Amino acid sequence: MFERTIHVTAALMMLASASAVQAAEVRIGFVDQERITRESVPADRASKQLEKEFAPRAQELQRRESQIKSLQAQLEKDSLTMNESDRRAREQELGRLTLDYQRMQREFREDLNLRRNQELGALAERANRVIKQIAESEKYDIILIEAAYRSPKIDITDRVLKALAADGK
Repeated sequence: MFERTIHVTAALMMLASASAVQAAEVRIGFVDQERITRESVPADRASKQLEKEFAPRAQELQRRESQIKSLQAQLEKDSLTMNESDRRAREQELGRLTLDYQRMQREFREDLNLRRNQELGALAERANRVIKQIAESEKYDIILIEAAYRSPKIDITDRVLKALAADGK
């Protein structure tokens, strides 16, 4: 019985020392997802595409806002000299234009957010493919995207940004 305990203890010690050696060889990397979203070539391209795609609607909203402000200023200026029915008609028109403007503004924001989320999802997929390629080619055991703390020496964000830029050409 005593001899068996010695063998089990020796085996556990060998296993523990093998685990310690193996743990020392673990390769860990970190990617700053916010930097990928802010600084990557595909993110910049997507941002410009969204700006171009939504520019006409943004201009239309600005035009409508100017129209509402102009009508409101004219109504305030002329309200004392207008008859009651004309004043009410202009106030109703102003209310209708304001509601229409608010609806258009809400739809614009919703559509823009939807498209932005689609573009961010596509960027995340591309970044994940690049991260996986780097992990496999450079023999990383794990690459983290979120961490409470990380050492700059394990940060591979610059390599991912460079690979994304090359991937997008």
